[in-house]
Amino acid sequence: MAVQVRQAAAADAAIVAALVRELTDEIVRTCDAPPFQYDAAATAALCAQWMDDGRYTVLLAFVDERPAGVVTVAESHALYAGGKIGIVQECYVAADYRSHGVGSALLEGVQALAPGRGWAALELCTPPLPQFERTLAFYQRHGLVPVGGRKMRRQY
Repeated sequence: MAVQVRQAAAADAAIVAALVRELTDEIVRTCDAPPFQYDAAATAALCAQWMDDGRYTVLLAFVDERPAGVVTVAESHALYAGGKIGIVQECYVAADYRSHGVGSALLEGVQALAPGRGWAALELCTPPLPQFERTLAFYQRHGLVPVGGRKMRRQY
């Protein structure tokens, strides 16, 4: 299975939004969690705006020219890390393409951005555990290590 990864452009925003929707739907189903707020057009518009502004980098993976996965990353700063960091916001591989190198290609693509952007670290939050233990193991195989507790949020 040949995997092609490229940086997304604003014209790809609807593809990105659809893949992120699949990610959140899977989390909701697997964890019996409340649904995420989602509007396809609004999500695609926001994605396009952030990519155009340079605040959001998206890599898309394709197999036989079909979207197979996505990873999104934003930049932030952290004193504890000693500078700029990349934060993976969403990472998803469609079920039919898992265990075929798609996720590895996406994560390697993000990790390749780090030196040029001067990131001191790359961080992410796993989906809920223990339901997504395979995801945690995948990230660990790619050099990421657990460093904190749980992701917290207050919705406004």
